[in-house]
Amino acid sequence: MERIYLDNAATTRVRPEAAEAALRAMTEIYGNASSVHAFGREAKKALEKARAQVAALIGAKKEEIYFTAGGSEADNWALKGAAHALCGKGRHIVTTAVEHHAVLHTCKALEKEGFEVTYLPVDEYGRVTAEQVEKALRPDTILVSVMAANNEVGTLEPIAEIGAVCRAHNVLFHTDAVQAVGHVALDVGAMPIDLLSLSGHKFYAPKGAGALYIRTGVRIQNLIEGGAQERGRRAGTENLPAIAAMGEAAACIAAEMEEENARLTRLRDKLISGLLSRIPETRLNGHPTQRLPGNVNVSIRYIEGEALLLSLDMAGIAASSGSACTSGSLDPSHVLLAMGLPHEIAHGSLRLTLGRETTEEEIDRVLEELPRIAQRLRAMSPLYDDSRR
Repeated sequence: MERIYLDNAATTRVRPEAAEAALRAMTEIYGNASSVHAFGREAKKALEKARAQVAALIGAKKEEIYFTAGGSEADNWALKGAAHALCGKGRHIVTTAVEHHAVLHTCKALEKEGFEVTYLPVDEYGRVTAEQVEKALRPDTILVSVMAANNEVGTLEPIAEIGAVCRAHNVLFHTDAVQAVGHVALDVGAMPIDLLSLSGHKFYAPKGAGALYIRTGVRIQNLIEGGAQERGRRAGTENLPAIAAMGEAAACIAAEMEEENARLTRLRDKLISGLLSRIPETRLNGHPTQRLPGNVNVSIRYIEGEALLLSLDMAGIAASSGSACTSGSLDPSHVLLAMGLPHEIAHGSLRLTLGRETTEEEIDRVLEELPRIAQRLRAMSPLYDDSRR
């Protein structure tokens, strides 16, 4: 039995071009990019090539890209760095109730330092509006952070409109674009975005490399002090193998994005319509159209998400329930609860996320296996039995 991987929102398989770039950086370009000798200069050249590749993917200048160890570090740096740099102006931050925990937990940490955070509610699809953001702004608001795409339900947020509101009110705007970069078109040169977080392992690069885009002219405090790496703003010897791989992956996905998104959207919609038609009392979570090309999130009533995952795994299908960072928890998703789903339905959520290696044959197999699994689990559920009476 061949296994099917449908958990690409959690992490992706490293593509061959990226793996080759990483191997070369480990075995051939192994110098320290801060060294002045030939080995170091060669490493510096590879580092700057990757910086340009990542910048091109989001329409930035290469000087605006600062490498990090991943998306969570970039989120922490953006929020803490902006808050600490601007605390003399104000101590109010605006975000949403459906952000990734890298943002939510950072906001909670800032609250302990005396900052005040407004957590905006979302609609039934997980979206917030620019009008909501504008109404939440105060004279002491210094930062707004709204994710570009939700990591659980795939909903796309109107970040261009939100950024325009922030720009008009002279408030910094950060977007956690970890799920969006490489999967939807983003152009920070044309969009009013001041800070943007991304992570390579979401678009077929290795884990351990991410970046923070900092628009020219924006000043935030450093998160890590030490050496002069990343132009003195983020200390620590750069993880060149992972960064070089991320750059190569960025270049590849930029060239493929339009065609690949069309393919994934077609497979996504086939999977959604098949599940909703074959499994009664199943609902789609997230926006029906304004969503990531490869994201399918459904709630199947009368079934626990954990039971679904285990059964799918035994059938050779990898999926997830809720976000990857909390998949070990039995608590329902904070995103689904914020969207208004009751606990009993939120508990039965299933996230299937497609990637560049997902085939139509694999989608067909899921559409055969999952309805059978749901029927078997429901037959054992006292809740389902009670609902039939």
